Parts: sequence; C-alpha cells; structure tokens
Amino acid sequence: MIKVNDTIKKETEYIAYFCLILSVLMQLVFIFLKKWDYTVITGNLLSYTLAVLNFYFMGITVQKAVTMDENDARKLMKSSQGLRSAGLFLGLVIGVVVPCFNTVAVIVPVFFPRIAVSFRPLIKDKKEVIDG
Repeated sequence: MIKVNDTIKKETEYIAYFCLILSVLMQLVFIFLKKWDYTVITGNLLSYTLAVLNFYFMGITVQKAVTMDENDARKLMKSSQGLRSAGLFLGLVIGVVVPCFNTVAVIVPVFFPRIAVSFRPLIKDKKEVIDG
C-alpha cells in the first residue's frame, strides 16, 4: 500500500473545504429560490463526495506516476482518467435517475473542484505572505 504524500492530503483537504463552502452557497441559492427540499442535500452530498474522491484518486495516481518511466506513467494516467471519468459518469447517472436526488444539485458540484483549483493561487499566495 502506498503512503499518501502530505501534499496530496493538504490539497485534497483544501478541495474538500472549498467545495463544502460552495455546496453551502448552492444550498442557500435553492433556499432563496424556494426550491429547496431534501433531494437538494442528498444530490449535493452525492456529487460532493464524487468530486472530492475523484480529486484524491487523481493525486494518488500522480504520486505513483512520478516514480515511473514516461511511457508507464502516461499509460497509468490515461487509465486512471478513464476509470475516474467512468466512476463520475456512473455516479451522475445514478444521481439523475434516482428520484431521491435533485438533478441540478447532483450536476453542479462536479465543477466545484475546478473552481477551487482556479482560486488556489490567490489563496496560496495570501497564506504565504501571512506565514512568510
């Protein structure tokens, strides 16, 4: 079993917190629009979990890939991306088909990690200024 690098743990934690904040904001939008019911939270929880796990497994794959030669690393990354995409797709299909999940609340949080990654340089730079 591979020992998970501290950077992967730290970045996954950042993604999880940022996605949690965005999830709360999404819940508030549903409440404000008077469209909130239990399916919004169940859909959000499903998609939040899928998104954070997808990011975590990508980090684990990158950690393994850096120790391999270029061809093997490329194959590993490609197969990992395929498996992770299939898992996300399956989770989204379940979230859309099963009536206990709100479709919008299932689809929107999948994009939260991308938003979090986009904001990371801004947050990281400020933290370094404070710490440094």
